[in-house]
Amino acid sequence: MNAEAPDASVETPADPGRIVLLTASHRVAPGLLSWPAWQTLHAADLVLVTDPDHPQLPYLREAGVRAEHAAPAADELVAECAGGRTVVVLVGGEGDTRLTDGLARLGGSGRFAMPDLELLPGSYDLPGARLLDLVQVMDRIRRECPWTSRKTHRGLAKYAIEEAYELVEAIEDGDRDELREELGDVLLQVVFHARIAQEDPEEPFDVDDVAGGLVEKLIHRHPHVFGDATAETPEDVHAHWLRTKAIEKQRTSVTEGVPLGQPGLALAAKLASRVRTAGLDVPLPAGDSIGYDLLALAVRAEADGADPEAALRAAARAYRDAILAAEGGAG
Repeated sequence: MNAEAPDASVETPADPGRIVLLTASHRVAPGLLSWPAWQTLHAADLVLVTDPDHPQLPYLREAGVRAEHAAPAADELVAECAGGRTVVVLVGGEGDTRLTDGLARLGGSGRFAMPDLELLPGSYDLPGARLLDLVQVMDRIRRECPWTSRKTHRGLAKYAIEEAYELVEAIEDGDRDELREELGDVLLQVVFHARIAQEDPEEPFDVDDVAGGLVEKLIHRHPHVFGDATAETPEDVHAHWLRTKAIEKQRTSVTEGVPLGQPGLALAAKLASRVRTAGLDVPLPAGDSIGYDLLALAVRAEADGADPEAALRAAARAYRDAILAAEGGAG
């Protein structure tokens, strides 16, 4: 049997060239491209930008890179590469599926000698980069959503409490998917309140002020990490934290900063912790109501290193399971 003759319709240029799809993250300042990206751009025979408003375009021109605005079809791009030419296409951060799908169809047809195809990330997202997206989305929702645009700090307060409780529940359940979602809901409260705060006419602040203050606090309270202090044990770290916090706050009472609106057992345990840490000898108040008995139990639990609020929740969960079992039996 004779060998099958090659398909005469297949185009076989000596060198089909090279296509480089260059991506750049919109979360990184324009112009901050990697060195391989700049080398490729300067060495390219042709640089195309699919979006005329691409934020990198002015910086390419400033760097002496001749970039043309064009959105070529796949076959047009392949033709531009014929003869060993390198064509760089600067696409958006999410890529260009129209172009890549077209190139895949051409390559799969077997009718063309395809150029080498390279995906070159020109910049990468840093850890936490998606937080920038969150701030932008929150800003737009605040401006355009009829419900969100009318919310105030006071009106949102209850949601912060609810989301915190749901986060605790996810932690206690050990549900990783639920934990991730609830952390997002708590983060939403922070970003939402910060967005509202920047509209205050007298004392505005924004999410950067919130984050900046937190960064300063963390650095100041961890001198064993960012300074010359040493801390060999968790107890040493806790002592550092308490000393720096005391200097910052300049409180006249150990009770300052303890929110009285928190659940009763947690409140009792927090007060007991402050008393114990300060080395004070404060007798428990006496009384005949159940509240004083619970106070004594909470103080004892804190002294033993237990969280009375968590302990009661665990017991309540067991009680809930017993109720469900009883209901199932009755059914």
